[in-house]
Amino acid sequence: MSRFSITYFLLFLISSIGFAQKNYTISGYITDGMTGESVVGAVVYDQNNTAFGTSSNVYGFYSLSLPEGEHTIEFSFIGFKKEVKVFNLTENVTYDVELKTETTQLQEVEILSEAPDENTQSTKMSTIELEMEQMKTLPALMGEVDVLKTIQLLPGVQSAGEGNSGFYVRGGGPDQNLILLDEATVYNAAHLFGFFSVFNADAVRDIEITKGGMPARFGGRLSSVLEINMKDGNMKEHQFEGGIGLISSRFTAQGPIKVDTSSFIISARRTYIDVLMKPFLKNKPELDGTGYYFYDLNAKFNHKISKTDRLYLSTYFGRDVFGFKDPVAGFEIDIPWGNATASLRWNHLFSDKLFMNTSLIFSDYQFEFAAVESEFEFRMFSGIRDYNVKVDFSYFPNNKHEIRFGTNNMYHIFKPNNASAKVGEVEFQPEKTILQHALEGGLYVQDEISFSQRLKGNVGLRYSWFNHIGPFQRFVKDDFDKIIDTLNYDSFEGLQFYQGLEPRLSMRYAIDEKKSIKGSYSQNYQYVHMATLSGTSLPTDTWVSSTSLVRPQKAIQYALGYFHNFKQNKFETSVELYYKDMENMIEYEEGYVPENGVNDNVDDYFVFGKGWSYGAEFFVKKRTGKFTGWIGYTISKTERRFKEINNNEIFPAKYDRRHDLSVVGSYNFNKRWNLSGTFVYATGNTMTVKVAQAFIEGSFQSIYGPRNGYRIIPYHRADISLTYKQKETKKFRSIWNFSIYNVYNRRNPYFIYETKEGSLEDLSYETSAKMISLFPILPSIGWSFKF
Repeated sequence: MSRFSITYFLLFLISSIGFAQKNYTISGYITDGMTGESVVGAVVYDQNNTAFGTSSNVYGFYSLSLPEGEHTIEFSFIGFKKEVKVFNLTENVTYDVELKTETTQLQEVEILSEAPDENTQSTKMSTIELEMEQMKTLPALMGEVDVLKTIQLLPGVQSAGEGNSGFYVRGGGPDQNLILLDEATVYNAAHLFGFFSVFNADAVRDIEITKGGMPARFGGRLSSVLEINMKDGNMKEHQFEGGIGLISSRFTAQGPIKVDTSSFIISARRTYIDVLMKPFLKNKPELDGTGYYFYDLNAKFNHKISKTDRLYLSTYFGRDVFGFKDPVAGFEIDIPWGNATASLRWNHLFSDKLFMNTSLIFSDYQFEFAAVESEFEFRMFSGIRDYNVKVDFSYFPNNKHEIRFGTNNMYHIFKPNNASAKVGEVEFQPEKTILQHALEGGLYVQDEISFSQRLKGNVGLRYSWFNHIGPFQRFVKDDFDKIIDTLNYDSFEGLQFYQGLEPRLSMRYAIDEKKSIKGSYSQNYQYVHMATLSGTSLPTDTWVSSTSLVRPQKAIQYALGYFHNFKQNKFETSVELYYKDMENMIEYEEGYVPENGVNDNVDDYFVFGKGWSYGAEFFVKKRTGKFTGWIGYTISKTERRFKEINNNEIFPAKYDRRHDLSVVGSYNFNKRWNLSGTFVYATGNTMTVKVAQAFIEGSFQSIYGPRNGYRIIPYHRADISLTYKQKETKKFRSIWNFSIYNVYNRRNPYFIYETKEGSLEDLSYETSAKMISLFPILPSIGWSFKF
C-alpha cells in the first residue's frame, strides 16, 4: 500500500502544477437540443489554441481551464451543428450547451461517434466506439440487430462461432471480457443459446470496447471492457418506437416526467418462436407443451435534483425459457436462465473542477435445469449474484491534467453446480445449497497528462484485492476421492486473501496533425472465473471464486501502434502490434463431466496453466461521404500450456485463429435508400479428434490425438442489407430493413460428430466424422417505427 500512496501523492503533486498562472474554468453539461439527453464525447476546445481542449464525460459534463483573457470556444459532436461562443474570462463560468441536430447529414455520414482526429490525437489505444444508428443499417439475422455481432466485425475481436454471441479478444477466453450495462456486470450476454445478445438496440445509446491499454478505473478482467450505455430518456417530448422482425418484436416508450427536469425510458422485447412452432406441433400430441421463447425489459429513470446533483436509476431483466414435454412418455424438461441488473447512480458537482459519481449496483445471473421422467425428478442449478458500491471522482485542475480516482467494493455470492433429486416419495437433497462467498475491491488513480503538444499520456495505478470468505464447507477426501471429513467456516471468516498492484500506461506521440505513434502497457488480475467445457459462452457455464486452490488469473499486455489519417480525416488507418502473457489459466481436468462437481467443491476438478497470445491488427476506415465502411484484419497466434493436459506440451487454444478478416460497407443512394454489406473470413477453430480405436478386454477404447491438434475448415460468409426510410412526417417515421444472411449459402461448420456403421463380427465396422451446418442462405425482413 505504501507504493500506491507514493504514486498517488506524486500524481496529485504533478496535477497541481500550473496554478501559479491565473486560470479560469468553463464548465457545464452538453445535451441534445431535441431530446435533452446527455451527449457523451462532445469535443470542447479553444479555436485559437487547439492544445486547450477536452470532451464531455458519460454524463455530458465537461470542464476546461484556460488562461485569463478572450477565448473562442467550439462545442461539436458528430451529427450536430457546431456551437461557437466567445468568452472573456475574468472569473469561472458555468455554461450549459444544447447542441442542435444537423439537418444535412446525407453527405457526412459517420461510422463512429468520435472526433474526426480522435484516433491520432487521443491517448486511447485499442479502443473503438460504435454508433447505434449506424449498426441498425447493417445486415441483421432474422431481422434482429445485434450489438455483439457488430463488435465481432472489429479487428482483434473474434466470434465464438456460428450462431454464438460470445467473443474472444486478443487470445483471451469469453470470461475475460468485462461486459457492463450502465455499470452493472452482465455475466451471460446471450439469448437463444448464444444466437442473439441480451442487448435491445432500441434501448442502447452507445457502446465502447477497450481491447488493450485498459484505464486504471477498470479491473477484474484480463482481456477487454465492453461498456454499453442505455439511453437516458427524452426530456423534451414523449416518443414511441418499436419494430417487428421474423422472430421477435420490440417496443420502447420514453419522455419527460417533468420537462427538462426528469425523464424515463422503458423498452421491451419478446420472441414468438413458441407461437410460430405451434402449427408444426399441432398434430404431434407427444410434443404438446414443447416451446422456447426469450424476453427482456430495460427501464431507466433520471432526474435533475439541482444544478449540482443528478440521479439515474437503470434496470434490466431478461429470461430465456425452454421446455420440452412428452406426455405420452411422461418426460419433461424445463431450462430457464437469465440476468437481472440494477444501477442507482448519483452525480454531484462539488465545483467546476471536481465531479463525483456514486453508484449502487446489483447484478444477478441464474441458470436452472429440471427434468422429470415418470417418478424420477432431477434439478440442477447455478448462478452468481453481486452487490457493488462504487465512488468515482473526476478532477480537472488545469488544461494539462484530467485526474480520475475512486474505489469500488463488491460482495459476490457464487452458486456452483448444485443438484437435488426425487424418486417417488424419497428425496435426495443436500442439507443446504453449496455457495461460495467473496469480497472484491479496488482503489485506483489515473491522470491524463499533456506533457507537450506532441506528447500525451494516461498514467494509472490500480490496487485490487480479493477475499474468499465463509460460510463455506471444504470437503476432505482420501486417496480414492471419497469424502472423509468436512471443514466448516463461519460467515465472513476469511479463507484466502489475494491482492495485487496493476500499473497501466498509455502514451501518444503526435508526429504531426495526421500521424501519431502510441504504446501501452497494462497488468490485470482476474479473481472470478468461468469454468466451461465447450470453450464458448453457454448457459451451462459455471462462475466460480478464487479460493485456496484457485489462484487469480494474471495478464500482462504490451501494445504498439501507428495511426494515420488521410484527406482531412476522411480516411483513418492504423496498425497495432500486441503481446499478452497470461498466468493461472483455468480448465476442467481431463475426463471431467458436469455431474462430478455437483454438491461438491468444484475447484477440486480444475487444472491450471499458462497462456500467451500475440498478433497484428490492421484497420482501414472511410468515415464520410455517401460510401462509408471499414476493413479489419488480424493475424495472431494463441497457445496454452498445462502440466496435466497434453503431456505438458504446448497446444493451440480452442479459439486460436491465424487469420481473421472483416469487410463492412454502407452506401447511401439518397435520403431514403441505404445498401450495406459485410464479409467475414476466419481460420477454422481447433478441436481434439479421435485418431484410432482399440478393442481391449471386450470393449472399444478411443485414442485421441494432441489437444486441439485438428483444425476445421475456414469460416466465411457474406451478408447484405437494404434499408428503406419512408417519407417522414413531424409525427411518424417508418424504416424497412431487408437482409440476406449468408448470401452464397456457405456451409459453415457448427459442430462435428462421429457416426458408426457396420459390425465387428463381419469386420465392416467403420467410424466417420460428419459436419453440421447451422444457417443456410437466410432472408429476413424487419420493420421499425417511431412516433
